[in-house]
Amino acid sequence: MTGFSAIRSLATTSAEGTQAVAADLAGLSRAGDLLVLCGDLGAGKTAFTQGFGRALGVTTPITSPTFTLANRYAGAELTVHHLDVYRLAHIDEVRDLGLHELVDDRSVTLIEWGDAISGALPGGYLEIRLTLGDGPDDRVLELRTVGVDWSDREVALLALEPLLPDDGADPAGNERGDTC
Repeated sequence: MTGFSAIRSLATTSAEGTQAVAADLAGLSRAGDLLVLCGDLGAGKTAFTQGFGRALGVTTPITSPTFTLANRYAGAELTVHHLDVYRLAHIDEVRDLGLHELVDDRSVTLIEWGDAISGALPGGYLEIRLTLGDGPDDRVLELRTVGVDWSDREVALLALEPLLPDDGADPAGNERGDTC
């Protein structure tokens, strides 16, 4: 995407690492929040949603909504709406999903491939761009706020701890515990 400017990038080395980042972000989420998940096929958008949902108390299995378009999961305090707009061909189909009604004060909504419909999204959101890394399970998650809805949490987003591989070194080669 042209002009994408991440405020924070985090590297993971496993699906569990991606889910851990998602759980951290769930801890920052509020009712009415919208998260847009972008990235290639297999980049980890559904794995991200699984970690996010579990952190919000979802106990049922979270699966890809590619063919159903939208799944709804009851969490401990919030409902998690999980949408996949990959197969939508026209902006009218987005309106038919009732997206504006899903983004409410009792839920958090995550939209896979949401960058394709950014013009139809209500209000601001947090965009998470997942890209494949060098190894088979390596991923880079880039975070960007769009609009004002997440802007008051940018400091918390910047403070997220990077995940380190099990060998004690981070992707840049620093030892665990190094500050630079």
